[in-house]
Amino acid sequence: MGKFPALFLLLASAAAVAAFFGAAHNQLSYSVGPDYFHAIKFAQFGIAADTPPRLGAAIVGVQASWWMGVLVALPACLYGLITVPTARSYLAAGIGAIGLVFLLAIAAAFGGLILGVFAADAAFLDDAIPIPQGVARGDFLRAALMHEASYLGGGLGAILAFWPMIRAKRRDTEIAAMRPS
Repeated sequence: MGKFPALFLLLASAAAVAAFFGAAHNQLSYSVGPDYFHAIKFAQFGIAADTPPRLGAAIVGVQASWWMGVLVALPACLYGLITVPTARSYLAAGIGAIGLVFLLAIAAAFGGLILGVFAADAAFLDDAIPIPQGVARGDFLRAALMHEASYLGGGLGAILAFWPMIRAKRRDTEIAAMRPS
């Protein structure tokens, strides 16, 4: 496989992993804050009222996340396309980058949940996250903070995704330098 087909495979994989993450993430965030979905997300994403809530949460997760996978992967994948000498190393580094971002997003989501559990009564959150009338404040904040933290994890992942590409470039360059001319 050449590097251009690998680029498209990596971007498609990033979208699929992000969609899976979004669907799974929303199952947990629905568990801790269903009001977040009923008050905002279902209407925002056009989820019909007769859709089972768990299915609706999964659909919201897929729609909200797949594009983020492409957006996060694109800079590092383009960098690798240009700088990593071999297609095999490029593909392996891209898979590593996707895995790294996935793990960072999971860690960030749990960080947001923990913040929501321990800081749900903190007044500073009133200005940071508008809470609709008639919802359970603590539950809403837990789900909202999970979502916000996940995006922060994705943003950090977009930066750290360069690391596997830089390592692959360095490794391929060192191997090429050791070959007799």
